[in-house]
Amino acid sequence: MSAIDGVKLPSNASKQRSGTRADFERQATKLEAAATTMLERHRANDTADVEPTLAAKTQQRHERLTRDAEQLREWLATHPEDRRGATGAVRKSNRTDNDSAKMATSKGVIQGYTGVAAVDAAHQIIVVAQAHGTGSAQKLLVPIVEALQPLRGTTTLITADAGYQSEANLRALDMMSVEALIADRDLRKRDERFATQARHQPGPHPLHDKTVAPTTSTPTVFTTAEFTYDAKARTCMCPAGKSLYRSGGHGRPRTTSARTSAVRSVTAVRSRYARSACGRRTPRRCAPSRSFTDASTPTGPRTRRMQARIDTSEGREASGRRFATVEPVFGNLRANKRLDRFTLRARAKVNGQWTLYCLVHNIEKLAHAGYAA
Repeated sequence: MSAIDGVKLPSNASKQRSGTRADFERQATKLEAAATTMLERHRANDTADVEPTLAAKTQQRHERLTRDAEQLREWLATHPEDRRGATGAVRKSNRTDNDSAKMATSKGVIQGYTGVAAVDAAHQIIVVAQAHGTGSAQKLLVPIVEALQPLRGTTTLITADAGYQSEANLRALDMMSVEALIADRDLRKRDERFATQARHQPGPHPLHDKTVAPTTSTPTVFTTAEFTYDAKARTCMCPAGKSLYRSGGHGRPRTTSARTSAVRSVTAVRSRYARSACGRRTPRRCAPSRSFTDASTPTGPRTRRMQARIDTSEGREASGRRFATVEPVFGNLRANKRLDRFTLRARAKVNGQWTLYCLVHNIEKLAHAGYAA
């Protein structure tokens, strides 16, 4: 079995220097305007008595603003197009390392790369290692599996967690005839082994128990329960009896949002409470977004087959071994090898650094297995 997983690490890039071309255009224009204003003050103060130290500081600030604006203009000239994702949507660029990406982690948003590894379950040897400048795990499954093709056998099983699961990925695995077990996000809800997982969650503070229900009886805004969802018409009705508009792209669950449509709908209601409950401050302001996922939307056939397979005793045993196979490897790299961030820039160099650390991990495993002799 080969277990696939990834770890997000910050890189040698400034998160504050991320944005689209339009963002950088606005920054450059703002810096140039500030430098021009400062230069005009210089000329106005030439006839007045100004302290030498204050004039020197002002001159240094003017030079810094001009230099920053020139750097922005130079970057815009060398990058005539915005960075785009796989679907064509505009992604934020980074002026210090354009191959890196902003990624959400449990510790907050970082600017960095995702180090992906495929680990052999027998000896915890990393057989494939790649670094990618994206935080979307679904886009990383196929490249890793393709790199595993020369190393796979007829009985090799590939496992991954729920972040890599999608109908498109399962279709690609079927086309490559790859035997795989990819978990889904509802796996723990169906597995009775996790029925008591709530007992391990930290309890409320004894001096500040937030579980007590509030004493207020009248809500300040409409709640989700006051909206009615029509599954057949795939729309939602607000408390005023008006149909709200839908939002959501292709391939995703359709949702109904109570924003501007709610404003138009509740204006027809004569009740002062209804108008005030729609907006937090004024009757014109729209209510917070209310989303209603269409639960009747069926999952893909490959996803349903994968769910049925992973719910078997063999599937649950393999998914448990996946966690015990790949997570200790990342713990060794981050805690013992001190790889808490990438120190290089550009994907080629970061990929080399990630591969080097994985190679050191493999050498250590081989030495402990007796290959050093």
